[in-house]
Amino acid sequence: MDTIQKTQSSGSAWGMLLLASAFEIGYALSVGGSQAFTVLSWSVAAVIFFLLTLYFLSVALRTIDVGIGYAVWAGIGSVGAAAFGSILLDQPLTLIQAFWLGVIIAGVVWLKLADSAKLRGQA
Repeated sequence: MDTIQKTQSSGSAWGMLLLASAFEIGYALSVGGSQAFTVLSWSVAAVIFFLLTLYFLSVALRTIDVGIGYAVWAGIGSVGAAAFGSILLDQPLTLIQAFWLGVIIAGVVWLKLADSAKLRGQA
């Protein structure tokens, strides 16, 4: 596999990981809205989001190392669920919580950068 194909494959995997992360946010919010799976519409949405996040995560992890991929997926899911939970579900989000969520975002960005070919010495 040449360098261009590896880059395209890696980019595709990161796109799948971003999709998995978005579905993870949807899953977390749906579980919250389901009120312990007692509200049918939210419960159905939670199951659908759960299946989608698992599928796209598994596709992404064929190319991305499991430790890095899982950390990025969990980080984006956590930050997204906290941010959107605050907006959509009226859950409180304090300034200090927002700060630490920002730290998670910085960590996710650094993990992605650390996965680049140049930083791994494969340029």
